[in-house]
Amino acid sequence: AIAAATAELSLPIIHLSTDYVFDGDKSGPYIESDPVGPVSVYGRSKLEGEHAVAAANENHAILRTAWVYSTCGHNFLKTMLRLAQTREELSVVSDQLGCPTSANDIAEAIVKIAARLLSDSSPDLRGVFHLAGSGETNWAEFARYIFSILEEKTGRRVTVKDIATADYPTAAKRPANSRLCCDKLKRLYGVSMPEWQGSTQAAVTKLLEEPKETT
Repeated sequence: AIAAATAELSLPIIHLSTDYVFDGDKSGPYIESDPVGPVSVYGRSKLEGEHAVAAANENHAILRTAWVYSTCGHNFLKTMLRLAQTREELSVVSDQLGCPTSANDIAEAIVKIAARLLSDSSPDLRGVFHLAGSGETNWAEFARYIFSILEEKTGRRVTVKDIATADYPTAAKRPANSRLCCDKLKRLYGVSMPEWQGSTQAAVTKLLEEPKETT
């Protein structure tokens, strides 16, 4: 409905999608033209969303992102910090690869992309693009990095035990490889995402500095 409404107004639309549209079997980072093959209902619904947006408004930029975290809402980073309050050791999956991505970085990128879409009618700026943090890691190493910042700031130490995906079933099956190549976005829009470590440090630091609610 939104895509159709923007088309009627001759406006571009930016639509967020996900790494879940891929099956995760590729050995390297995914590019936009790689075959899709979602392995979960969630992934299939997101792929259907991509198709619906593209069909309703050809003036679109579909942005696939992955491993999104923020200082708000529910996400992996906040869950790790919450569990760290009462746990000294956590078991975290280590056989899934991806690019941790800050919601703040996504928002800043979208502002730049929107400005270009409104001012430049080039067909090259329309289509599917990957938008994820620079670099790669696995969930266990991501957790270790979060806890290294926690220890540096507070002195609290939490150790991470590597486990396999099979040992931690989830409602929606995650791709084993969620790495997204963002070269197309950089080449056509001039938008580069920051390294995930710096953005993670900023988020953890902000959360640790927030005043705690008292009861």
